[in-house]
Amino acid sequence: MQRNLPELEELKSLSIESASIAAGVSSATIRNWIKTGYLTQTGKGQISRESLEHFIKNVAGTEKLNSRANKKHKDTHDHHDITQKINDLLVQSSAEQIGDEYENLLADSHRNKEGIYYTPQEIVRDMLDKAQITAHSRFLDPCCGSGNFIIEALRKGLAPENVFGFDTDENAVAIVKKRIRDEFNFDSPNIKVGDFFEEAIVLKNQGLTFDLIFTNPPWGKKLEKSEKEHLAKVFNCGTSNDTSSLFMGASLELLKKDGFLGFLVQEALFNIATFEDVRARVLEKEILYLIDYGKAFKGLITKAQTIIIKNAPAAGHLTVCNVEGVSFRRPQDSFKKNPKKIFNFWATEEDSKVIEQLYSVPHKILLGNAKWALGIVTGNNDRFCTSEPSEGYVPIYKGLDITKSGLKEATTFIRKDFSSCQQVAPLEMYEAKEKIIYKFISSKLCFFYDDKGRYILNSANLLIPNIGIPAKQLTDMLNSEIINWLFQKLFNTHKVLRGDLEMLPLHTGFFDSHSTFNEADYLNYLGITKNEDGTYRVKR
Repeated sequence: MQRNLPELEELKSLSIESASIAAGVSSATIRNWIKTGYLTQTGKGQISRESLEHFIKNVAGTEKLNSRANKKHKDTHDHHDITQKINDLLVQSSAEQIGDEYENLLADSHRNKEGIYYTPQEIVRDMLDKAQITAHSRFLDPCCGSGNFIIEALRKGLAPENVFGFDTDENAVAIVKKRIRDEFNFDSPNIKVGDFFEEAIVLKNQGLTFDLIFTNPPWGKKLEKSEKEHLAKVFNCGTSNDTSSLFMGASLELLKKDGFLGFLVQEALFNIATFEDVRARVLEKEILYLIDYGKAFKGLITKAQTIIIKNAPAAGHLTVCNVEGVSFRRPQDSFKKNPKKIFNFWATEEDSKVIEQLYSVPHKILLGNAKWALGIVTGNNDRFCTSEPSEGYVPIYKGLDITKSGLKEATTFIRKDFSSCQQVAPLEMYEAKEKIIYKFISSKLCFFYDDKGRYILNSANLLIPNIGIPAKQLTDMLNSEIINWLFQKLFNTHKVLRGDLEMLPLHTGFFDSHSTFNEADYLNYLGITKNEDGTYRVKR
Protein backbone atom coordinates (compact mmCIF):
# COMPACT_ATOMS: atom_id res chain seq x y z
CA MET A 1 0.00 0.00 0.00
CA GLN A 2 1.36 3.40 -0.99
CA ARG A 3 1.79 5.78 1.94
CA ASN A 4 2.53 9.45 1.30
CA LEU A 5 1.45 11.03 4.59
CA PRO A 6 4.05 10.79 7.38
CA GLU A 7 1.73 12.74 9.67
CA LEU A 8 -0.87 9.97 9.52
CA GLU A 9 1.78 7.27 9.85
CA GLU A 10 2.58 8.76 13.25
CA LEU A 11 -1.03 8.82 14.46
CA LYS A 12 -1.45 5.87 16.78
CA SER A 13 -4.91 6.96 17.85
CA LEU A 14 -7.95 8.40 16.11
CA SER A 15 -10.88 10.31 17.49
CA ILE A 16 -14.24 8.56 17.35
CA GLU A 17 -15.38 11.14 14.79
CA SER A 18 -12.41 10.49 12.52
CA ALA A 19 -12.87 6.74 12.87
CA SER A 20 -16.49 7.12 11.79
CA ILE A 21 -15.35 8.98 8.66
CA ALA A 22 -12.77 6.32 7.84
CA ALA A 23 -15.24 3.48 8.30
CA GLY A 24 -18.17 5.26 6.64
CA VAL A 25 -20.47 4.78 9.62
CA SER A 26 -21.88 6.93 12.40
CA SER A 27 -20.05 7.83 15.60
CA ALA A 28 -22.68 5.80 17.49
CA THR A 29 -21.65 2.70 15.52
CA ILE A 30 -17.99 3.24 16.42
CA ARG A 31 -18.99 3.46 20.09
CA ASN A 32 -20.97 0.25 19.71
CA TRP A 33 -17.93 -1.51 18.24
CA ILE A 34 -15.89 -0.29 21.23
CA LYS A 35 -18.48 -1.70 23.65
CA THR A 36 -18.52 -5.06 21.88
CA GLY A 37 -14.73 -5.30 22.00
CA TYR A 38 -13.99 -4.93 18.31
CA LEU A 39 -12.08 -1.65 18.78
CA THR A 40 -9.52 -0.71 21.41
CA GLN A 41 -10.04 2.53 23.29
CA THR A 42 -6.79 4.42 24.00
CA GLY A 43 -8.23 7.39 25.86
CA LYS A 44 -11.34 9.53 26.22
CA GLY A 45 -12.94 9.72 22.77
CA GLN A 46 -9.92 8.01 21.16
CA ILE A 47 -9.42 4.55 19.66
CA SER A 48 -6.41 2.61 18.42
CA ARG A 49 -5.85 3.17 14.73
CA GLU A 50 -4.42 -0.34 14.44
CA SER A 51 -7.60 -1.88 15.88
CA LEU A 52 -9.75 0.04 13.39
CA GLU A 53 -7.67 -1.05 10.40
CA HIS A 54 -7.72 -4.66 11.64
CA PHE A 55 -11.49 -4.52 12.11
CA ILE A 56 -12.16 -3.10 8.64
CA LYS A 57 -9.88 -5.59 6.89
CA ASN A 58 -10.61 -8.75 8.86
CA VAL A 59 -13.99 -8.44 10.59
CA ALA A 60 -16.39 -6.10 8.77
CA GLY A 61 -18.28 -7.93 6.07
CA THR A 62 -17.26 -11.37 7.34
CA GLU A 63 -18.80 -11.56 10.79
CA LYS A 64 -22.48 -10.99 11.52
CA LEU A 65 -22.90 -7.43 12.78
CA ASN A 66 -25.96 -6.69 14.82
CA SER A 67 -26.98 -3.05 14.50
CA ARG A 68 -28.64 -1.41 11.54
CA ALA A 69 -25.61 0.85 11.14
CA ASN A 70 -23.33 -2.18 11.19
CA LYS A 71 -25.40 -3.79 8.43
CA LYS A 72 -25.01 -0.63 6.41
CA HIS A 73 -21.26 -0.93 6.89
CA LYS A 74 -21.31 -4.62 5.97
CA ASP A 75 -22.95 -3.78 2.64
CA THR A 76 -20.25 -1.24 1.76
CA HIS A 77 -17.60 -2.57 -0.61
CA ASP A 78 -13.98 -1.64 -1.24
CA HIS A 79 -13.08 -0.56 2.32
CA HIS A 80 -10.03 1.74 2.43
CA ASP A 81 -8.40 2.70 5.65
CA ILE A 82 -8.26 6.41 6.38
CA THR A 83 -4.65 6.81 5.27
CA GLN A 84 -5.40 5.41 1.82
CA LYS A 85 -8.48 7.58 1.40
CA ILE A 86 -6.51 10.74 2.10
CA ASN A 87 -3.61 9.54 -0.07
CA ASP A 88 -6.06 9.08 -2.92
CA LEU A 89 -7.26 12.64 -2.47
CA LEU A 90 -3.75 14.07 -2.47
CA VAL A 91 -2.75 12.13 -5.58
CA GLN A 92 -5.95 12.66 -7.57
CA SER A 93 -7.07 16.15 -6.51
CA SER A 94 -5.61 19.58 -7.10
CA ALA A 95 -5.01 21.95 -4.21
CA GLU A 96 -8.14 23.83 -5.28
CA GLN A 97 -10.28 20.69 -5.09
CA ILE A 98 -8.98 18.87 -2.06
CA GLY A 99 -11.14 20.66 0.51
CA ASP A 100 -14.32 19.82 -1.36
CA GLU A 101 -13.18 16.24 -1.97
CA TYR A 102 -12.35 15.67 1.68
CA GLU A 103 -15.66 17.22 2.75
CA ASN A 104 -17.42 14.75 0.45
CA LEU A 105 -15.94 11.93 2.53
CA LEU A 106 -17.63 13.25 5.64
CA ALA A 107 -21.01 11.76 6.45
CA ASP A 108 -23.91 14.22 6.41
CA SER A 109 -24.66 13.42 10.06
CA HIS A 110 -21.07 14.19 11.03
CA ARG A 111 -21.07 17.50 9.11
CA ASN A 112 -24.33 18.48 10.77
CA LYS A 113 -23.14 17.61 14.25
CA GLU A 114 -19.79 19.35 13.84
CA GLY A 115 -21.11 22.24 11.71
CA ILE A 116 -18.45 21.56 9.05
CA TYR A 117 -18.70 23.19 5.62
CA TYR A 118 -15.40 23.96 3.90
CA THR A 119 -15.05 27.39 2.30
CA PRO A 120 -15.07 27.76 -1.50
CA GLN A 121 -11.72 29.08 -2.72
CA GLU A 122 -13.20 32.10 -4.51
CA ILE A 123 -14.74 33.28 -1.22
CA VAL A 124 -11.44 32.74 0.60
CA ARG A 125 -9.63 34.88 -1.98
CA ASP A 126 -12.21 37.64 -1.81
CA MET A 127 -12.08 37.79 1.98
CA LEU A 128 -8.29 37.88 2.17
CA ASP A 129 -8.10 40.51 -0.59
CA LYS A 130 -9.73 42.86 1.92
CA ALA A 131 -6.99 42.51 4.56
CA GLN A 132 -3.46 43.90 4.75
CA ILE A 133 -1.09 40.92 4.56
CA THR A 134 2.69 41.21 4.84
CA ALA A 135 5.35 38.52 5.17
CA HIS A 136 5.70 39.38 8.85
CA SER A 137 1.98 39.24 9.69
CA ARG A 138 1.03 36.58 12.23
CA PHE A 139 -1.94 34.62 10.88
CA LEU A 140 -4.40 32.30 12.64
CA ASP A 141 -7.18 30.06 11.37
CA PRO A 142 -8.89 28.76 14.53
CA CYS A 143 -10.62 25.86 12.71
CA CYS A 144 -8.52 25.39 9.60
CA GLY A 145 -10.15 22.32 8.04
CA SER A 146 -8.13 21.33 4.98
CA GLY A 147 -6.42 24.72 4.94
CA ASN A 148 -8.01 26.92 2.28
CA PHE A 149 -7.53 30.16 4.24
CA ILE A 150 -3.99 29.24 5.24
CA ILE A 151 -2.89 28.28 1.73
CA GLU A 152 -4.35 31.46 0.23
CA ALA A 153 -2.67 33.63 2.89
CA LEU A 154 0.67 31.99 2.10
CA ARG A 155 0.15 32.59 -1.62
CA LYS A 156 -0.35 36.27 -0.79
CA GLY A 157 3.16 36.45 0.68
CA LEU A 158 2.74 35.45 4.31
CA ALA A 159 5.84 33.76 5.76
CA PRO A 160 5.01 30.08 6.54
CA GLU A 161 6.58 30.27 10.00
CA ASN A 162 4.01 32.94 10.95
CA VAL A 163 0.99 30.73 10.25
CA PHE A 164 -1.01 29.09 13.05
CA GLY A 165 -3.98 26.76 12.67
CA PHE A 166 -6.05 24.36 14.74
CA ASP A 167 -8.64 21.72 14.02
CA THR A 168 -10.06 18.80 15.98
CA ASP A 169 -9.91 16.62 12.85
CA GLU A 170 -6.38 15.17 12.72
CA ASN A 171 -6.89 14.08 9.12
CA ALA A 172 -7.70 17.61 7.99
CA VAL A 173 -4.65 18.89 9.87
CA ALA A 174 -2.48 16.30 8.14
CA ILE A 175 -3.80 17.49 4.77
CA VAL A 176 -2.96 21.13 5.61
CA LYS A 177 0.58 20.26 6.65
CA LYS A 178 1.07 18.18 3.50
CA ARG A 179 -0.22 21.00 1.27
CA ILE A 180 2.13 23.53 2.91
CA ARG A 181 5.10 21.20 2.62
CA ASP A 182 4.43 20.41 -1.04
CA GLU A 183 3.77 24.00 -2.15
CA PHE A 184 6.03 26.00 0.16
CA ASN A 185 8.64 23.44 1.27
CA PHE A 186 8.00 24.10 4.95
CA ASP A 187 7.06 21.81 7.84
CA SER A 188 4.54 23.74 9.91
CA PRO A 189 4.95 23.24 13.66
CA ASN A 190 2.09 25.62 14.43
CA ILE A 191 -0.61 23.71 12.52
CA LYS A 192 -1.93 21.43 15.24
CA VAL A 193 -4.70 19.08 16.21
CA GLY A 194 -6.52 20.85 19.00
CA ASP A 195 -9.73 22.31 20.37
CA PHE A 196 -9.51 26.04 19.66
CA PHE A 197 -11.40 26.99 22.80
CA GLU A 198 -8.73 25.29 24.88
CA GLU A 199 -5.91 26.57 22.67
CA ALA A 200 -7.23 30.14 22.83
CA ILE A 201 -6.93 30.17 26.61
CA VAL A 202 -3.34 28.94 26.36
CA LEU A 203 -2.45 31.50 23.68
CA LYS A 204 -4.00 34.31 25.70
CA ASN A 205 -2.07 33.30 28.80
CA GLN A 206 1.11 33.30 26.71
CA GLY A 207 0.32 36.81 25.47
CA LEU A 208 0.36 35.66 21.85
CA THR A 209 -1.79 37.81 19.55
CA PHE A 210 -2.42 37.86 15.82
CA ASP A 211 -2.48 40.41 13.01
CA LEU A 212 -4.93 38.33 10.97
CA ILE A 213 -7.59 35.84 12.09
CA PHE A 214 -9.66 34.44 9.24
CA THR A 215 -11.91 31.41 9.35
CA ASN A 216 -15.18 29.71 8.57
CA PRO A 217 -16.21 28.56 12.07
CA PRO A 218 -18.46 25.56 12.68
CA TRP A 219 -22.08 26.58 12.14
CA GLY A 220 -24.16 25.45 15.08
CA LYS A 221 -21.84 22.69 16.31
CA LYS A 222 -23.61 20.60 18.93
CA LEU A 223 -22.22 21.29 22.40
CA GLU A 224 -23.68 20.66 25.83
CA LYS A 225 -25.63 23.66 27.12
CA SER A 226 -23.45 23.94 30.24
CA GLU A 227 -20.29 23.94 28.12
CA LYS A 228 -21.62 26.67 25.83
CA GLU A 229 -22.62 28.83 28.79
CA HIS A 230 -19.18 28.36 30.36
CA LEU A 231 -17.35 29.28 27.15
CA ALA A 232 -19.61 32.31 26.60
CA LYS A 233 -18.54 33.58 30.02
CA VAL A 234 -14.84 32.89 29.38
CA PHE A 235 -14.85 34.69 26.01
CA ASN A 236 -17.19 37.58 26.93
CA CYS A 237 -20.03 36.57 24.61
CA GLY A 238 -22.91 37.31 27.00
CA THR A 239 -25.90 35.16 26.10
CA SER A 240 -24.64 34.58 22.53
CA ASN A 241 -23.45 31.00 22.93
CA ASP A 242 -23.81 29.49 19.47
CA THR A 243 -20.44 28.14 18.31
CA SER A 244 -20.08 30.93 15.71
CA SER A 245 -20.37 33.47 18.54
CA LEU A 246 -17.95 31.56 20.75
CA PHE A 247 -15.32 31.34 18.01
CA MET A 248 -15.71 35.07 17.35
CA GLY A 249 -15.45 35.92 21.03
CA ALA A 250 -12.34 33.79 21.49
CA SER A 251 -10.76 35.24 18.33
CA LEU A 252 -11.38 38.82 19.44
CA GLU A 253 -9.45 38.02 22.62
CA LEU A 254 -6.41 37.17 20.46
CA LEU A 255 -6.62 39.95 17.86
CA LYS A 256 -3.87 42.59 17.89
CA LYS A 257 -4.71 46.27 17.95
CA ASP A 258 -5.43 47.27 14.33
CA GLY A 259 -5.51 43.58 13.41
CA PHE A 260 -8.02 42.12 10.94
CA LEU A 261 -10.63 39.48 11.66
CA GLY A 262 -12.70 37.83 8.93
CA PHE A 263 -15.49 35.32 9.58
CA LEU A 264 -17.72 33.52 7.10
CA VAL A 265 -20.92 32.80 9.01
CA GLN A 266 -24.57 31.88 8.60
CA GLU A 267 -26.98 34.77 8.05
CA ALA A 268 -28.55 34.18 11.47
CA LEU A 269 -25.58 35.87 13.15
CA PHE A 270 -26.69 39.20 11.68
CA ASN A 271 -30.41 39.20 12.43
CA ILE A 272 -31.41 36.64 15.09
CA ALA A 273 -31.89 37.69 18.73
CA THR A 274 -29.58 34.89 19.97
CA PHE A 275 -26.58 36.75 18.55
CA GLU A 276 -27.41 40.22 19.90
CA ASP A 277 -24.68 40.23 22.55
CA VAL A 278 -21.91 39.29 20.13
CA ARG A 279 -23.21 41.92 17.67
CA ALA A 280 -22.98 44.51 20.43
CA ARG A 281 -19.36 43.53 21.06
CA VAL A 282 -18.48 43.67 17.37
CA LEU A 283 -20.03 47.15 17.06
CA GLU A 284 -17.23 48.41 19.32
CA LYS A 285 -14.76 47.68 16.48
CA GLU A 286 -14.54 49.00 12.92
CA ILE A 287 -16.72 46.81 10.71
CA LEU A 288 -14.95 47.13 7.38
CA TYR A 289 -17.10 44.85 5.23
CA LEU A 290 -20.40 42.99 5.40
CA ILE A 291 -20.80 40.73 2.35
CA ASP A 292 -23.55 38.39 1.21
CA TYR A 293 -22.20 35.48 -0.86
CA GLY A 294 -25.61 33.87 -1.30
CA LYS A 295 -26.14 30.11 -0.95
CA ALA A 296 -22.50 29.13 -1.17
CA PHE A 297 -22.71 25.61 0.29
CA LYS A 298 -24.28 22.63 -1.43
CA GLY A 299 -27.14 21.22 0.62
CA LEU A 300 -27.52 24.31 2.82
CA ILE A 301 -30.47 26.67 2.40
CA THR A 302 -28.96 29.39 4.57
CA LYS A 303 -26.81 32.07 2.98
CA ALA A 304 -23.10 32.44 3.63
CA GLN A 305 -22.20 35.95 4.74
CA THR A 306 -18.94 37.57 5.77
CA ILE A 307 -17.96 40.13 8.35
CA ILE A 308 -14.48 41.66 8.27
CA ILE A 309 -13.43 43.69 11.30
CA LYS A 310 -10.49 45.91 12.16
CA ASN A 311 -9.58 46.06 15.83
CA ALA A 312 -9.88 49.83 16.06
CA PRO A 313 -12.44 52.28 17.52
CA ALA A 314 -15.58 52.54 15.38
CA ALA A 315 -16.50 56.22 15.87
CA GLY A 316 -17.85 57.72 12.65
CA HIS A 317 -16.92 54.69 10.58
CA LEU A 318 -18.63 53.82 7.27
CA THR A 319 -19.12 50.10 6.58
CA VAL A 320 -18.93 48.72 3.04
CA CYS A 321 -21.98 46.53 2.38
CA ASN A 322 -22.08 44.15 -0.58
CA VAL A 323 -25.30 42.37 -1.50
CA GLU A 324 -25.81 40.52 -4.78
CA GLY A 325 -22.78 42.26 -6.26
CA VAL A 326 -23.98 45.77 -5.37
CA SER A 327 -21.75 47.74 -2.99
CA PHE A 328 -22.63 50.77 -0.91
CA ARG A 329 -21.56 52.36 2.36
CA ARG A 330 -23.55 52.79 5.55
CA PRO A 331 -22.71 54.53 8.81
CA GLN A 332 -21.85 51.77 11.27
CA ASP A 333 -23.83 53.60 13.96
CA SER A 334 -27.02 52.91 11.97
CA PHE A 335 -26.85 49.26 13.06
CA LYS A 336 -26.71 50.31 16.71
CA LYS A 337 -30.06 52.06 16.35
CA ASN A 338 -31.84 48.95 15.08
CA PRO A 339 -33.86 46.79 17.47
CA LYS A 340 -31.64 43.98 18.78
CA LYS A 341 -28.72 45.72 17.01
CA ILE A 342 -29.54 43.86 13.80
CA PHE A 343 -26.92 44.13 11.05
CA ASN A 344 -29.40 44.64 8.21
CA PHE A 345 -26.66 45.37 5.69
CA TRP A 346 -29.00 44.47 2.83
CA ALA A 347 -30.65 47.86 3.45
CA THR A 348 -29.07 50.99 1.95
CA GLU A 349 -28.19 54.16 3.83
CA GLU A 350 -31.41 55.76 2.56
CA ASP A 351 -33.33 52.70 3.80
CA SER A 352 -31.70 53.04 7.20
CA LYS A 353 -32.87 56.67 7.43
CA VAL A 354 -36.46 55.56 6.73
CA ILE A 355 -36.18 52.85 9.39
CA GLU A 356 -34.87 55.40 11.88
CA GLN A 357 -37.80 57.69 11.02
CA LEU A 358 -40.32 54.88 11.60
CA TYR A 359 -38.92 54.34 15.07
CA SER A 360 -38.67 58.05 15.85
CA VAL A 361 -42.43 58.62 15.50
CA PRO A 362 -44.23 57.84 18.81
CA HIS A 363 -45.28 54.22 18.76
CA LYS A 364 -46.05 51.12 20.78
CA ILE A 365 -44.76 47.58 20.36
CA LEU A 366 -46.44 44.22 20.86
CA LEU A 367 -43.88 43.08 23.43
CA GLY A 368 -45.89 42.77 26.65
CA ASN A 369 -49.03 43.94 24.88
CA ALA A 370 -50.42 40.74 23.38
CA LYS A 371 -51.20 37.10 24.09
CA TRP A 372 -49.74 34.63 21.61
CA ALA A 373 -50.53 31.07 20.56
CA LEU A 374 -49.39 28.58 17.95
CA GLY A 375 -51.73 26.76 15.62
CA ILE A 376 -52.80 23.23 16.50
CA VAL A 377 -50.13 20.57 15.98
CA THR A 378 -51.88 17.26 15.25
CA GLY A 379 -48.77 15.14 14.86
CA ASN A 380 -50.40 13.51 11.83
CA ASN A 381 -52.67 15.65 9.64
CA ASP A 382 -53.66 12.67 7.48
CA ARG A 383 -54.99 10.92 10.55
CA PHE A 384 -56.74 13.83 12.25
CA CYS A 385 -57.90 15.91 9.28
CA THR A 386 -60.15 15.35 6.28
CA SER A 387 -60.82 17.30 3.10
CA GLU A 388 -64.60 16.84 3.37
CA PRO A 389 -66.91 18.23 6.11
CA SER A 390 -68.30 15.48 8.30
CA GLU A 391 -70.35 15.22 11.48
CA GLY A 392 -68.26 16.12 14.52
CA TYR A 393 -65.67 17.95 12.37
CA VAL A 394 -65.04 21.72 12.19
CA PRO A 395 -63.17 23.83 9.61
CA ILE A 396 -59.50 24.46 10.36
CA TYR A 397 -57.34 26.93 8.45
CA LYS A 398 -53.76 26.68 7.22
CA GLY A 399 -51.22 29.44 6.64
CA LEU A 400 -51.89 29.18 2.90
CA ASP A 401 -55.54 30.04 3.53
CA ILE A 402 -54.63 33.47 4.92
CA THR A 403 -54.51 36.32 2.41
CA LYS A 404 -54.61 40.09 2.82
CA SER A 405 -57.84 40.20 0.85
CA GLY A 406 -59.52 37.67 3.10
CA LEU A 407 -59.57 34.09 4.25
CA LYS A 408 -59.92 31.34 1.66
CA GLU A 409 -62.78 28.91 2.01
CA ALA A 410 -61.86 26.04 4.30
CA THR A 411 -60.63 22.88 2.58
CA THR A 412 -59.50 21.09 5.74
CA PHE A 413 -61.65 19.83 8.60
CA ILE A 414 -60.72 18.41 11.98
CA ARG A 415 -62.53 16.49 14.72
CA LYS A 416 -63.35 18.97 17.47
CA ASP A 417 -61.99 16.63 20.14
CA PHE A 418 -58.36 17.80 20.23
CA SER A 419 -57.29 15.65 23.19
CA SER A 420 -55.15 13.35 21.03
CA CYS A 421 -53.36 16.16 19.18
CA GLN A 422 -49.70 16.73 19.85
CA GLN A 423 -49.93 20.42 20.85
CA VAL A 424 -52.99 22.61 21.44
CA ALA A 425 -53.17 26.09 22.95
CA PRO A 426 -55.99 26.84 25.41
CA LEU A 427 -59.20 26.65 23.40
CA GLU A 428 -60.28 30.11 24.52
CA MET A 429 -57.38 31.51 22.44
CA TYR A 430 -58.75 30.01 19.22
CA GLU A 431 -62.35 30.81 20.21
CA ALA A 432 -61.69 34.43 21.24
CA LYS A 433 -64.24 36.97 20.05
CA GLU A 434 -61.45 38.87 18.36
CA LYS A 435 -58.00 37.72 17.37
CA ILE A 436 -55.45 38.15 14.60
CA ILE A 437 -54.15 35.12 12.72
CA TYR A 438 -51.10 35.18 10.45
CA LYS A 439 -48.89 33.08 8.22
CA PHE A 440 -45.83 31.68 9.95
CA ILE A 441 -43.71 30.55 6.98
CA SER A 442 -43.51 33.66 4.82
CA SER A 443 -41.10 36.42 3.84
CA LYS A 444 -44.02 38.87 3.87
CA LEU A 445 -46.47 39.78 6.59
CA CYS A 446 -49.98 38.49 6.02
CA PHE A 447 -52.58 38.97 8.80
CA PHE A 448 -56.30 38.32 9.04
CA TYR A 449 -58.75 39.73 11.57
CA ASP A 450 -60.88 36.88 12.90
CA ASP A 451 -64.08 37.44 14.87
CA LYS A 452 -65.58 33.99 14.21
CA GLY A 453 -63.53 31.86 16.61
CA ARG A 454 -61.85 29.91 13.83
CA TYR A 455 -59.30 27.14 14.45
CA ILE A 456 -55.86 27.15 12.82
CA LEU A 457 -53.20 24.55 12.08
CA ASN A 458 -49.56 25.10 13.00
CA SER A 459 -48.65 26.77 9.69
CA ALA A 460 -50.51 29.74 11.17
CA ASN A 461 -50.18 31.51 14.52
CA LEU A 462 -52.38 33.95 16.40
CA LEU A 463 -52.22 36.92 18.70
CA ILE A 464 -54.78 38.71 20.85
CA PRO A 465 -53.58 42.31 21.15
CA ASN A 466 -54.03 44.72 24.02
CA ILE A 467 -52.37 47.78 22.55
CA GLY A 468 -55.04 50.44 22.77
CA ILE A 469 -56.62 50.13 19.32
CA PRO A 470 -59.15 47.60 17.94
CA ALA A 471 -57.72 44.38 16.51
CA LYS A 472 -59.15 45.23 13.09
CA GLN A 473 -57.24 48.52 12.95
CA LEU A 474 -54.06 46.79 14.07
CA THR A 475 -54.52 44.14 11.37
CA ASP A 476 -54.75 46.83 8.69
CA MET A 477 -51.59 48.50 9.98
CA LEU A 478 -49.65 45.22 10.12
CA ASN A 479 -50.71 44.45 6.55
CA SER A 480 -49.65 47.87 5.29
CA GLU A 481 -47.02 48.19 2.58
CA ILE A 482 -44.67 50.29 4.72
CA ILE A 483 -44.73 47.86 7.68
CA ASN A 484 -44.16 44.97 5.25
CA TRP A 485 -41.23 46.91 3.78
CA LEU A 486 -39.83 47.49 7.24
CA PHE A 487 -40.15 43.81 8.17
CA GLN A 488 -38.17 42.75 5.10
CA LYS A 489 -35.54 45.48 5.39
CA LEU A 490 -35.01 44.87 9.08
CA PHE A 491 -35.37 41.12 9.60
CA ASN A 492 -34.91 39.63 6.10
CA THR A 493 -36.32 36.23 7.06
CA HIS A 494 -38.67 33.61 5.67
CA LYS A 495 -40.30 33.01 9.03
CA VAL A 496 -42.59 35.45 10.80
CA LEU A 497 -41.21 35.13 14.32
CA ARG A 498 -43.00 36.38 17.39
CA GLY A 499 -39.81 38.07 18.63
CA ASP A 500 -39.60 40.11 15.41
CA LEU A 501 -43.27 41.08 15.45
CA GLU A 502 -42.88 42.25 19.04
CA MET A 503 -40.26 44.79 17.89
CA LEU A 504 -42.26 46.42 15.06
CA PRO A 505 -43.23 50.08 15.68
CA LEU A 506 -47.02 50.38 15.77
CA HIS A 507 -48.13 53.97 15.43
CA THR A 508 -51.44 53.72 17.25
CA GLY A 509 -51.66 57.54 17.42
CA PHE A 510 -52.56 57.53 13.72
CA PHE A 511 -56.05 56.39 14.67
CA ASP A 512 -56.56 59.40 16.93
CA SER A 513 -57.39 61.33 13.76
CA HIS A 514 -58.37 58.48 11.43
CA SER A 515 -61.15 55.96 12.03
CA THR A 516 -60.01 53.67 9.21
CA PHE A 517 -56.62 52.83 7.74
CA ASN A 518 -55.36 54.42 4.53
CA GLU A 519 -51.79 53.87 3.28
CA ALA A 520 -51.32 57.37 1.85
CA ASP A 521 -52.59 59.05 5.02
CA TYR A 522 -50.39 56.75 7.12
CA LEU A 523 -47.24 57.66 5.16
CA ASN A 524 -48.08 61.35 5.49
CA TYR A 525 -48.52 60.87 9.24
CA LEU A 526 -45.08 59.19 9.39
CA GLY A 527 -43.37 61.88 7.32
CA ILE A 528 -42.35 59.37 4.65
CA THR A 529 -42.76 59.45 0.86
CA LYS A 530 -42.99 56.48 -1.49
CA ASN A 531 -40.96 56.86 -4.67
CA GLU A 532 -42.09 55.68 -8.10
CA ASP A 533 -39.66 52.76 -8.01
CA GLY A 534 -41.25 51.44 -4.78
CA THR A 535 -38.53 52.70 -2.44
CA TYR A 536 -39.17 55.10 0.42
CA ARG A 537 -37.51 58.26 1.67
CA VAL A 538 -37.95 60.61 4.58
CA LYS A 539 -39.74 63.84 3.66
CA ARG A 540 -37.37 66.78 3.50
